[in-house]
Amino acid sequence: MNKDQTHGATEQVKGKVNEVVGKVTGNKTQEIKGDVQQGVGKVQKEVGNMREEAKRDAKH
Repeated sequence: MNKDQTHGATEQVKGKVNEVVGKVTGNKTQEIKGDVQQGVGKVQKEVGNMREEAKRDAKH
């Protein structure tokens, strides 16, 4: 697992927490921030997945 995968997964979790807290407290801004944070984390994790795949392909 590379740093992009790790950071991406972390951002997704933090985003989910922000989203839930925003829903519970009725804070739409925080809820939206959580949604965006999850999206950023998902993209970053996918970049990490592609890097790992490229490394595997380069070894063959």
